[in-house]
Amino acid sequence: MQLSELLKSPVRVQRCAGRVIQTELVVQIDQRDIVPGDIVYFSPGDLFPGDVRLLTAKELVVSQSSLTGESGTMEKIANIREDRRTPLLELKNICFMGTSVVSGSGTGLVISTGSNTYMSTIFATLGKEKPPDAFEKGVLCASYALICIMVVVVPVIVLSDYHATHNLSESIIFGISVAVALTPQMLPLIVNTNLAKGAIAMARGRCIVKSLSSIQNMGAMDILCIDKTGTLTMDRVIVIHHLDSWGFPSERVLKFAFLNSYFKTELKGPIDDAILAYVYTNGYRFQSSKWRKIDEVPFDFIRRRMSVIVETDLNTILDDTCPGIETASCVITKGALEEVLNICTSIEQIDSGVTAALTPEDRSRVLQKSEELSNDGLRVLGVAIRKMKTKNISMSNYTAIESNMVFLGLISFFDPPKDSAKQALWQLAERGVKAKVLTGDSLSLAIKVCKEVGIRTTHVITGPDLEVLDHDEFHETIKRVTVLARLTPIQKLRVVQSLQKVGNHVVGFLGDGINDSLALDAADVGISVDSAASVAKNLADIILLEKDLNVLVSGVERGRLTYGNTMKYIKMSLVANISSVISLLIATLFLRFEPLTPRQLLTQNFLYNIGQIAIPWDKMEEGYAKSPQRWSSKELPIFMLWNGPVCSIFDVATFLFLWFYYGAYRVSASEFFHTAWFVEGLLMQALIIHMVRTEKIPFIQDMASWPVIFSTITVTAVGIIIPFTPVGKVMGLTYLPLSYYGFLVILFLGYFTLGQVVKRAYILTNRQWL
Repeated sequence: MQLSELLKSPVRVQRCAGRVIQTELVVQIDQRDIVPGDIVYFSPGDLFPGDVRLLTAKELVVSQSSLTGESGTMEKIANIREDRRTPLLELKNICFMGTSVVSGSGTGLVISTGSNTYMSTIFATLGKEKPPDAFEKGVLCASYALICIMVVVVPVIVLSDYHATHNLSESIIFGISVAVALTPQMLPLIVNTNLAKGAIAMARGRCIVKSLSSIQNMGAMDILCIDKTGTLTMDRVIVIHHLDSWGFPSERVLKFAFLNSYFKTELKGPIDDAILAYVYTNGYRFQSSKWRKIDEVPFDFIRRRMSVIVETDLNTILDDTCPGIETASCVITKGALEEVLNICTSIEQIDSGVTAALTPEDRSRVLQKSEELSNDGLRVLGVAIRKMKTKNISMSNYTAIESNMVFLGLISFFDPPKDSAKQALWQLAERGVKAKVLTGDSLSLAIKVCKEVGIRTTHVITGPDLEVLDHDEFHETIKRVTVLARLTPIQKLRVVQSLQKVGNHVVGFLGDGINDSLALDAADVGISVDSAASVAKNLADIILLEKDLNVLVSGVERGRLTYGNTMKYIKMSLVANISSVISLLIATLFLRFEPLTPRQLLTQNFLYNIGQIAIPWDKMEEGYAKSPQRWSSKELPIFMLWNGPVCSIFDVATFLFLWFYYGAYRVSASEFFHTAWFVEGLLMQALIIHMVRTEKIPFIQDMASWPVIFSTITVTAVGIIIPFTPVGKVMGLTYLPLSYYGFLVILFLGYFTLGQVVKRAYILTNRQWL
């Protein structure tokens, strides 16, 4: 809850200010402070903070996938009266909490928030969660395996005990105790403590973990898909060139780019800030106050451009600002160069200022100049205008407005690569995480930036080229390429899904834009930044408070350490519990009494669990975090088959020693047998902790952390002392002779030696331990 306080989701809302004369102001407040009756303003990337009745809507397209589960979008209209029989999710004048704006803008009246929203009524009974990952599936399979063992072993133990004691109720209680002992009760505690420790450690590194399970996935992540802007670059854009169609500096291009950015209100970004800053700091006087905005066509990721419609008085354009525009109204379009060229039919001549038809040679020349600038690491946008008659402006047909444009020129920007990006990517590669760049920018610009930060650019491709590939070619190409440019949001989603399903990778995705939202939701680990669009932050599992890839390096290491300590518990718990139950089964078949009473068995199990409670504070071996750690469904059964019988062998050796040396097979000696078996079992399980936690020789080549050492020493001491205490008498335990403790020393040395031999053989065969 404290970490979530660091995440803010600002919403633009209309509020009244002033005690005597109230003035309506548009202010930004946190989403949690929205109340019914507020009038909210929204633009692409915004999440609706409640259920909203539209007041105005401009080309508004909304994604309702959070409610419907479908990836499609829906157009919303304010001025419409819906029929009462229209299904709720098909209402065009209502937007629901949790849905997001894909394109367009508008205003709306908040009619319900919190538990009164439509989303709340759905998820109060259903809930929406990501499908279980490999680790969760593995834990589930292990749990089912233990249940199957219970179903087989427990009835046999109950029947064997009943055959020996002829006391059905005691036999059933003993069988239930065995089932409890077989259950890894500490698993939820160990897993969640591990994850919580990881979340706290990452929070110190300015990284907020929204989903604890994502830490586990970061440890398994072997591919990181990243957006270029703001991740590999500093996201501090500066204007470098403003050129006409022949490549010469042009103040006219800068002026219209400035007017476009100045009057733009929806989805204003670093590009617009850079243009405004360049104009103001270099002393240009473009007299924006003499122009009036009529309307704008918002940016979206399909058109990849935006337009403003402006007008001015005739006497203010006596200069050559807008030649040939007698009506004093014009459309100014700025966007991706190819998309701007696609809507242009004319080009402005450099010498006379008149327009001529846009020829293929002109288009080729402009694109070639853009390629040269992109190869220098610059981002290029196109600028175009069109004269209009004010009385003929139809705001309902934006396609007609953005047509028959006159191409003015291009404007270039530089977004310098981050100094820390190259080092962070190198560290990730060292840890087995490959980086792939998924960007909407041009290919040449993406290649330039990737080369500077050390990403291989041998295999690259663009979105349009991906579209023409068939199914098999697509997946083969995705496996091979490292840089993918000019991608649409849907293409980013397909890339992530291909890597997951066909490549069998655990995929992380780092993005902060609206166009990244689909990929963020599909990735195993969705990563965003605090300054990201609301929809991106909402879908991400991890939020970086600073745009620094080095935070991810520590996150990957933390995820692997978390996984390692969790696997320690699961493996040592399964080995100890299953070998103990098998030993109990063997002893029950031969004895005429229970090897341990239910009270003793549960106490032994409880003390063993206490000994394991410090595992989240244990350390991992030095090289463990150097490679991705991923759950294998075949690994646990093989691990149990290798290591479980070793413990059972020494339990049986103890049984034989008690039988033949002490003659403890008689009913009269049951109390002695119980005590000896209780102490041996508890000390054996404590030793298993140290044997399983490292692939090296415990106590010699590798020492556990002091919390683990302290907990196991404490449990061992309690196990030895308890027979001499009043508690031991209540539990039915008795004193043990010194000779038995001498036998235990020899027994544990034997287990230590044989266990280490089996461990080395297992590692040589399976190439890993934990």
